[in-house]
Amino acid sequence: MALRSMTGFGRSEQTLSDIRISVELKSVNSRFLDLNLRMPKKFNALEGRIRKRVKDYLSRGKLDLYLMYEDFSVERGKLCLNLSLAREYYAALSQIAEALSIRNEPQASRIAEFPDVLLLTEEEGDREKLWARLNPCLTEALESFLENREAEGANLGEDLLAKLREMEEIVQKIEKRSPEIVRLHERHLREKLSELLSDTEIDEGRLMQEMVLYTDKLCTDEELVRLHSHIDNMRRKLTEGGTVGRELDFLAQEMNREANTVLSKANDMLVSEDAIHLKTLIEKIREQVQNLE
Repeated sequence: MALRSMTGFGRSEQTLSDIRISVELKSVNSRFLDLNLRMPKKFNALEGRIRKRVKDYLSRGKLDLYLMYEDFSVERGKLCLNLSLAREYYAALSQIAEALSIRNEPQASRIAEFPDVLLLTEEEGDREKLWARLNPCLTEALESFLENREAEGANLGEDLLAKLREMEEIVQKIEKRSPEIVRLHERHLREKLSELLSDTEIDEGRLMQEMVLYTDKLCTDEELVRLHSHIDNMRRKLTEGGTVGRELDFLAQEMNREANTVLSKANDMLVSEDAIHLKTLIEKIREQVQNLE
């Protein structure tokens, strides 16, 4: 299954003998699925079906769906008059005229222009017909949208895999440096003890005991093993694809925790530089996995 970015775009337009329908989709990052539908009132009765169709194609992201519709047919539904609303408009206009001493009787044609006085409604049978016309256009836009998300997801995946390879090289570099750090600190400790004790012979047993305790404080073996494990796990999930954004974000947080520990334990300039580089890479990875569905 392919990786999918949460940002994407898709569009479809279909013109039939008497109508033109176009659907445009745009999405950005979001922790959850957030659908914002913008469409003519004519399609309100189909909102549930539209939302269900969209959910077949995506599980996360903030999606804006724009639906445009033009009807060229002669019969466009049933015209309904909202007479109670017309009376309210008439009363309000008459009150305004009286208050301002305007001798102007409200005209029926003027009242009919106000919102929702005259409504063009669809019959129940027309809804099914409308859905039959909309569904192919919506599906085509969603397919185009999905292709766009997968193309961007593939690019993100390649970049993330490259960063994981770089991380692995740094972890191996720190592992290679670790025994040298222990040797340097052992030599440093011997030199200090020699200065303090002068001609007194150093107790090798006590020295080794202190070195074990000190080395344990410097040791980052466990953190480096876990980093290797997280890198392998993330690489596997990126290769498998699918909806993995949340899992990868969690893995990146765990990576950052281990890198912080390595940095805090590092009593060596070279390891500190590598650990900082490691944290920088992990932060970049976290930013990018948050773009994945």
